[in-house]
Amino acid sequence: MEKINRIKEILVIQDRTQIWLANKLGKSTTSITAMCNNKTQPHLKELKKIANLLEVDIRELLISTKQ
Repeated sequence: MEKINRIKEILVIQDRTQIWLANKLGKSTTSITAMCNNKTQPHLKELKKIANLLEVDIRELLISTKQ
């Protein structure tokens, strides 16, 4: 599976849990776990909300396509 987002990494760096993020977004922990494991991807509006909650630039949540 292709890794597209870094949500899980940022949560670990900030010492936050997937449960915390699920509660903040009003989502199930199952859906957040799927995002963190790159099984599903959040829509751009949702990604922006996640970036705001984690106080990071939205680009930090994505894997660069250029090396």
